[in-house]
Amino acid sequence: MTERVIVHLDMDAFFAAVEQRDHPELRGLPVVVGADPKGGKGRGVVSTCSYEARRFGIRSAMPISEAWRRCPGAVFLPVRMNAYAQASDAVFGVLEEFTPDLEPVSIDEAFLDVSGSIHLFGTKRDLAERLCERIESETQLTASVGIAPCKMVAKIASDLRKPRGIVIVEPREVEAFLRPLPVGKLWGVGKRTQAALENLGVRTIGELAERPREELVRHFGKQGEVLHDLAHGRDDRPVQTESETKSIGREHTFEQDTNDPLLIASTLMKLCEGVAFRLRRAGLQGRTVTAKIRFEDFTTLTRSTTVASPLDAAARLYELASASFGRVGLKGRRIRLIGVSVSGFQARPRQLTLFGEEPGAAEREEKQRLIADTIDRIKARFGQGALHHGTTLERPGEEE
Repeated sequence: MTERVIVHLDMDAFFAAVEQRDHPELRGLPVVVGADPKGGKGRGVVSTCSYEARRFGIRSAMPISEAWRRCPGAVFLPVRMNAYAQASDAVFGVLEEFTPDLEPVSIDEAFLDVSGSIHLFGTKRDLAERLCERIESETQLTASVGIAPCKMVAKIASDLRKPRGIVIVEPREVEAFLRPLPVGKLWGVGKRTQAALENLGVRTIGELAERPREELVRHFGKQGEVLHDLAHGRDDRPVQTESETKSIGREHTFEQDTNDPLLIASTLMKLCEGVAFRLRRAGLQGRTVTAKIRFEDFTTLTRSTTVASPLDAAARLYELASASFGRVGLKGRRIRLIGVSVSGFQARPRQLTLFGEEPGAAEREEKQRLIADTIDRIKARFGQGALHHGTTLERPGEEE
């Protein structure tokens, strides 16, 4: 039986690294990419920061005002998505030389399944070193790599020795590798679940692995079964190539469970903007919109809507997803997570007809797509924070 060899590659401080590459005078300085701090009064968040900035305690998703307070002397820059997309394309061009079994996770992160081709590169370390060297040679950017028998372990491994880290976990080493790590390293273990586990005396993955499966199910329901498997390094999820992707979506877990309708609406619009951006970048449209909601008790519901005309515009996604939430009936219940995804793909038309005898549905869809294209071009030139739908202005949201 062929050994399963999964690679997780994660670019190091990607947005900030691109800025330091393109502006050498910024090298060695604390660089923060994200919203305008406005002297500590700005709204929005940090998208990425350099390792020099991280020494001040700055991190991704931190409120930009807090980042400014921690290091007012840092270099604060707006998001230049076009530059990052170009760098990302170059990185993925290198990855495609190593295997066709490639799953993009985000603009700066991917899984590769090299189970059938590892022999072409020598050892696993040989593969990791060649991969990192090729990326640095082509892009002048650095990456960290984790190699393991499954996706979750590979992902954890790639995070441990950044930047320029290479961590290889052999099949026989998986449980020993996981055992001393904080339980929060496991997929699906957020702050709330981690706190619940700590209340049970579980602080490390090893301590979780020692708990009987039945006990975890009693406390966490079906999630307990997943936690038990992951604690033992059991994760059979395949690397899914772009051609196999059935949906494009985004999710957001709130730092604290909420029933604030403005926060929920603003976050949902940000998610819809992100999904729409990814759809248009992939040249796709979809007919089925699925909204996902997880309540504070981990009850999770999904509602799907299929429309006649395929779409890729954030406003239309928001309209359908918001209507789905309305069908669920929130009634003041506190929400842990929301998400939106699109499926039922077809290729996006290249030619758009803007005018017709009657302003029918098709014409309205085409006008929405033209507006979306214009928004994409503005964001590509001036950054992702240059334009947002009005709904997103009610609360600061995460940057794409």
